[in-house]
Amino acid sequence: MMNVRIASPQDAEGLAVLHVNSWKASYQGIISDEVLSNLSIEGRKKKWEWIFENLHQDETIYVIEMEGMVMGFIDGGKSREAELDYDAEIYSFYLLKEIQRRGHGKLLFHKLVEKLRSDHYHSMMVWVLEANPSLEFYKRMGGQYIAQKEITIGGETLIEVALGWDDLSTISVE
Repeated sequence: MMNVRIASPQDAEGLAVLHVNSWKASYQGIISDEVLSNLSIEGRKKKWEWIFENLHQDETIYVIEMEGMVMGFIDGGKSREAELDYDAEIYSFYLLKEIQRRGHGKLLFHKLVEKLRSDHYHSMMVWVLEANPSLEFYKRMGGQYIAQKEITIGGETLIEVALGWDDLSTISVE
């Protein structure tokens, strides 16, 4: 049985496990093995605890849970990118590989879009590593290229691409 709900601080450990496992699966061959092998559930749990204590304006985190285990999440709220003309942002979005390509990502995406609309946001953006296969998911959901930048992870320079949705009201959430 699948359950989608708003995350709570009690989910910090489940989110940490998901986050680490998802990074290791999703970014293999994109981010160095050294960086991926140094990821720790305890370290990520502390970051999630910090996130829950310091939520951004209108930040909402949805989890998808199966049999009491967090299998995916989406985190978004007010845009942190003042120079880009989008008022909301997806901060992070991960699913375990075993539940990808089954409609769960689309479900979480639509839940966040509905919440952002109800919070009176009109547009949304997301940053995605250019080499991340999930870039195609965002394009299928209607995201359009708006910018790119170089970022450094583990001493390596990578390209991050911003995709945007100019009008959240045009996204069908059925």
